[in-house]
Amino acid sequence: MNLILFDTQVIHQLLPFTHTRPIADIRCGILTMRGRWELYLQAVSSTVSVTPLQEVFPVNYTEDNLYVNAQVFATPALGIVISNLNPGQALIQDETIIALRSAAQLDFEQINKASLKDFEPVLFGEPFTQLQNAWDIFSLNDYAIRADFAILTHQKTAQPIPEEVTLIGKAEDVFIEAGAVVSASILNAKTGPIYIAKDAEIMEGCMLRGPLALGEHAVIKMGAKIYGATTIGAGSKVGGEISNTVFFDNANKGHDGFVGNAVIGEWCNLGADTNSSNLKNNYDEVSIWSEYEDKMVKTGLQFCGLLMGDHSKCGINTMFNTGTVVGVSCNIYGGDFPDKYIPSFSWGGKNDTVTYRFDKAIDTANRMMARRGKSLSVAETTLLKYIFDNKKTL
Repeated sequence: MNLILFDTQVIHQLLPFTHTRPIADIRCGILTMRGRWELYLQAVSSTVSVTPLQEVFPVNYTEDNLYVNAQVFATPALGIVISNLNPGQALIQDETIIALRSAAQLDFEQINKASLKDFEPVLFGEPFTQLQNAWDIFSLNDYAIRADFAILTHQKTAQPIPEEVTLIGKAEDVFIEAGAVVSASILNAKTGPIYIAKDAEIMEGCMLRGPLALGEHAVIKMGAKIYGATTIGAGSKVGGEISNTVFFDNANKGHDGFVGNAVIGEWCNLGADTNSSNLKNNYDEVSIWSEYEDKMVKTGLQFCGLLMGDHSKCGINTMFNTGTVVGVSCNIYGGDFPDKYIPSFSWGGKNDTVTYRFDKAIDTANRMMARRGKSLSVAETTLLKYIFDNKKTL
């Protein structure tokens, strides 16, 4: 069978992160949604998504395609049932299509309008977890890290915990991959597991509480204070105080300042002493701006901080209000709180925001990426131009 992970209309609720990636490539837990499905189904996948993303993330069809809903978290039970689907069957629960098997080459519109009359329904009775809103990425991170830790460490041997490290909890709740460096720090695994990936580094003097995931080549800088459930994506560098935050790959928060109940996209950089509020002064429910719905929406959360799209940056001492949403490729600075919604390709502060010139934005992105030996592909540049041309403003 040929594994294809498909997006649903939920992709619009996961902006700004799905401007630049399908749902499958959202990191929540140790793994991305794609990485988790590929692990459980032992297959390489491609993606069915909206048209602007399809060129960057092409789909591969064969005569026997297994379509799996990318917003659903893979589990052992789901993996077994999906693996045993026959051609023409669809695994469903209530109104959600979890997976279907078909020879048809379905695109985004077709799969989201698929009639169950065209398939033999297979009912899945067990509860499952799925991403439905942008804030779910940090809200579900505790669940995801614990589940990923269990499968990734099963019957595997970790590096020993260095003698100079102070461990609170059980050694089996800390997994250090080969090549990782952990200097004298405090690791509290009583509150949740700690996973340290290959060639990652924890510098001296850090205080870390699980659940925590540190990706390959990622770095936690000296004296950092990190509360779970937090994920630091591959190649990212972080310092200061962090709580229940997901950093996608190659993002930087290298200095002091607080970020909590937040999601930071790829290739972002938070200037020194950047702080983000995650709790309103009146302890009320946090609302955020929905770009897709073009209005404020309630999150149902008391704690919700910064949601920042890929390639965005902010200057030193930037202050973000509770529930701030930043689009793709923004450059933010200034001494006052910026607006709670900052559209993609914005440049400036509270009262002097202008459109970020596209050529300058691309130049900045490539300069940052060059530090990791990478650059934007032609397809990625075309996608960013599409976002630039179709950005929403207030």
